[in-house]
Amino acid sequence: MIAIQFPTNSIELSINLSDEQFFELCQHNRDYQFERTASGELIIMPPTGSETSKRNMDLSYQLQAWSRQHNLGVAFDSSGGFTLPNGADRSPDASWVKKERWDALTPEQKDSFAPLCPDFVVELRSRTDGLKKNQEKMQEYIDNGAKLGWLIDRQNRRVEIYRPGQDVEIIENPATLSGEDVLPGFVLNLEEIM
Repeated sequence: MIAIQFPTNSIELSINLSDEQFFELCQHNRDYQFERTASGELIIMPPTGSETSKRNMDLSYQLQAWSRQHNLGVAFDSSGGFTLPNGADRSPDASWVKKERWDALTPEQKDSFAPLCPDFVVELRSRTDGLKKNQEKMQEYIDNGAKLGWLIDRQNRRVEIYRPGQDVEIIENPATLSGEDVLPGFVLNLEEIM
């Protein structure tokens, strides 16, 4: 089953894609971002608006700068796909994987959707994103092994922080966020992102 999600509704089509077919679909349609739920529903998202893209770029830039400086792992932007342990294929807006986990993958696994959940994930809620869907996705990351996750909700000027085994922490209108012990020394400046 494929569910095509639009900002206000979704269309479901009956079709099954293998992992290889899903990867090929993504490669041949780079103007769109695709995700697949654990139950096999295909989610097709159009390109973001310019304002969201600018904010995503700042987020990715800050994460990449920290990652290069500390060399503890690998940072990814919103075009990087991961196959989670539950079978979902997801592309967080920004993410990071510990070096030893990344280095344990084969070259073939690195060239496709890496078969793991990132240690750290960020989703930046755009104007058309439903909050509940973003929250469900964040919980899915945590349930599949993420150690820290941030849902940056610009509309409500708050950040939801997800950690394994803990309640979601909500911070109203923060200026910065700490990477805690998952990303030691990383501080995200939210001035250009919120």
